[in-house]
Amino acid sequence: MIRVGICSWAEKTLIESGEFYPRQVKTAEARLRYYASRFDTVEVDSTYYAIPDQRTVWLWGARTPEDFTFHVKAYGALTGHAIDPRTLPADIRGAAGAHSGTSVYVKEREPLRLIAQRFREILAPLARAGKLGVILFQFPPWFDCKGSNMDYVLFCKELMADLSLAVEFRHGSWLSGNKAPEVSTFLRRHAITYVAADEPQYGTPATVPFVPFVTTDTAYFRFHGRNGENWLKKGIATSLRYAYSYSDEELRELVPAAREADGQAKKTYAMFNNCHRSSATANAARLKELLREA
Repeated sequence: MIRVGICSWAEKTLIESGEFYPRQVKTAEARLRYYASRFDTVEVDSTYYAIPDQRTVWLWGARTPEDFTFHVKAYGALTGHAIDPRTLPADIRGAAGAHSGTSVYVKEREPLRLIAQRFREILAPLARAGKLGVILFQFPPWFDCKGSNMDYVLFCKELMADLSLAVEFRHGSWLSGNKAPEVSTFLRRHAITYVAADEPQYGTPATVPFVPFVTTDTAYFRFHGRNGENWLKKGIATSLRYAYSYSDEELRELVPAAREADGQAKKTYAMFNNCHRSSATANAARLKELLREA
């Protein structure tokens, strides 16, 4: 079964564009209910920037149908990114060594365990409701393919305990040359879901090639768009990197990969992350049509 969705139902330019949500849909509750009336899965990307409070997570579940699935992006500290200490819950800020400053890295494993434990606890309402899909660990562009980083991936698996871990690599070394089969075997051996990403290509390790393979009973695609002009540009609004709409021809090219993956997995998720204005929602709706036709 292939389920199609987008990676942020509350992205700022999507709301401001007025191209997806009707004019009368103005509240957070109304937006999520409207989105869930058209798609049955979504990715929560706001959790990368801050750990939400549990009531917010509970409300996500309460406002969506019984068969709706949320995938949740891991908090940035867990994937090796710099974080603003103020985005940590106050009671674990000191224990995590994040006392001050506007940008810190949490590198010690015990603080990371504390953060991961809180992250899992916060997501408990979705897990209890049967609405929690994968926890997406999107590693930074400098996280290349080497033994110490493979060990860290296994540490992340440990951090998530019984939750489903999915990983997205952003350095081309993980899939270059003969690495793809090795990485596939590694992830399969440890029951970690691989995320196949479609993004601009430069012929360098700056991005990963689109190499779909399945490592668990879940297949997962993230379609970032192909805005090669903005993808690596610094100093621009984040949404402009994703300002890209897939053409019908490009969407048709994605169908065979999704169908092949679905033949190997119990569930397949095709998630559009070209979240600028209504590009993601329009492309997701069209891919659903193309999959029905196929």
